[in-house]
Parts: sequence; structure tokens; C-alpha cells
Amino acid sequence: MAITSNKTIKKAPGTAFCTLIALLGFATFSGHDALIKTLDDYSVFQIGFFAVLFSFVPFTLFIAVRSQEISLRPKVPGLVAVRCVSIFGSMICAFYAFRNLPLAEVYALIFAAPMLITILAIPILGESVKAYRWFAIAVGFFGVIIVLNPQGQELSLGHFAGMLAALCSASTAVVTRKIGSRENSLTLIAYPLLANLSICGIAMIWVYQPMPGKALAIMCGIGLLAVMGQALLIFAYRNAPAQYIAPFQYSQMLWAVFFGALFFNEVPNRNVWIGSVIIVLSGVFIVWREMAVSSNKPILNTRNFRAVSGPSAFSSETDKQPGDSD
Repeated sequence: MAITSNKTIKKAPGTAFCTLIALLGFATFSGHDALIKTLDDYSVFQIGFFAVLFSFVPFTLFIAVRSQEISLRPKVPGLVAVRCVSIFGSMICAFYAFRNLPLAEVYALIFAAPMLITILAIPILGESVKAYRWFAIAVGFFGVIIVLNPQGQELSLGHFAGMLAALCSASTAVVTRKIGSRENSLTLIAYPLLANLSICGIAMIWVYQPMPGKALAIMCGIGLLAVMGQALLIFAYRNAPAQYIAPFQYSQMLWAVFFGALFFNEVPNRNVWIGSVIIVLSGVFIVWREMAVSSNKPILNTRNFRAVSGPSAFSSETDKQPGDSD
């Protein structure tokens, strides 16, 4: 006798649909960055404070409605502190670079993060890097040199800020991977938000400028876009294999060109185009190979190569993977 169940089996979203959601998430992050560029009258610390404030509010509400008790006491406080510093550095340096360089140029520099992640994973995660990945890293850094174009332009603080943002983002990804299976995901979100809010708040004592309603609305929009972008990527990564989602991070370069041309009259020069193509190809190869052969997968669980003003870790980024150890 057949037994029927009244339970409805939910059908998982298709990979194609999740890919579209991911593309929308990355486009949201690009809009977040374009809004930052419009606030060139304000200090990056003031922008950071209000952007984090407006992203911290929905996060706090999320905690409030959770039914179970949550312990936010870190198990590895030293590395949690290092991660807070790297996230803060990534945010401030990226904000500074976006304000002082064309959007596409900043993205080209930030997209050096996968190469740096691969290098940092050697001493921190104990990973081994084979010759073909070293070759991809070398090619990628050659692309960075082309973007910087040392013979054709004078390097500015914006260029150094962009590279430092990439280094801080890489550090964040590797440290997250090292402690993610031991720390509550909410701990990894709450402490960087509190650190960013506190440091920027103290800095505002010296740099604060009064803001009209329009500027405040843009600040609010930056924070909300950060949360929206993260939520969209969480959905995509939860419902589709990461190897289909991660390479689409590079779609942000197209949005950078579009927003730059539409709102800031920015047209990337030849070196930026050539260098960007080289960096993107190198990065896609590194992402694909690390997901295919690496047991630690530092890039696999990193939804965005840089930490933005909103929550920077959630769900699978801190979920324990098979074979992981505490």
C-alpha cells in the first residue's frame, strides 16, 4: 500500500537563476561604489561611519528577531582582531581609491586580491601552489603593472590605496577561512562592524562636516546597497555551485566602466583595458583552479574580493567544509 505524504518538496532554484541573482548582487556592489565616488566633499572616515551605521541597523534587527541565544564571545580573539583591522583597512583604502581614481582603474587594482589570497594561503593555511598557479599569479601582476602604467603617469596615493585595499581584502579572506569553522558567523560580522563604527566615529571628531539631506540620503543608500548586495550573493552561493558564481565577480568591471562613463565622464585608457583583461583572465583561472584542487578553498568561500561597508561574512563563508579541522 502506497503511503503519500502531505509535505511539499520545495524545488531548489536553478543554477541559471542563481547566476542572474549573483550578477544583480555584484551590480549592486558596483552601485554602492559609484555612490561613494559622489561624496568627494567628505572624509572617507565620515563616509565609512554613516555607511556602516546604515548597514549595522538591519543587522542588529536581524539579531533581535533570532529565537536562539547567541554568544558573540570570540574563540580566537587575536585573529578576530586582525580580521577587524584588515576589513577596516580594506574599506577605508577602497573608499579613498574610488574617490581619487576612475572606477574601472580601482577595480583593476582590487582584482589583484585573488593572486594575493593564493600567496597568503601558503604560510597561513599551509596550502601548496603548483607551477601553473604561480604562472597565473605572475601574469596577473604583469596586468597590474600595465594598469599602473609607471612610464605614462605619476602614481598617486589613490593607486597605493587601491593596492592596499586588495592586500587587506586578501588578508580578510585568508583569516576568515582559517577561523571560520571555529567562530560563530555572527561574531565575524558584528566585531568588524563595531570596529569600523568606533574607529570612524573617533576620527570624525576631527574631520566631520555638516551634511545636507541629499548627502545623508546617499550615505543611507551606500549602507543599504551593501546589505542588499550581500543578501543577493548569500542566496546565490547557497543555491548554486560556487564555481558557477565566483567568476562573475569580474562583471563589476563592466559596471565600473558603465557607471564611470554615465556619471563621471570616465573613459578607461588603453593600458587599463589591456591590464584589466589580463588581470581578469588570471583571476578567473586562479579562482577556478583553487575551487577545483584546494582543500581549504580560501577564494571559494569569499563572496566579494573586498570587504564593503555592510556585513562581510555570512553562512557558507564561515560554514565548516568537509575535511576541515578545528
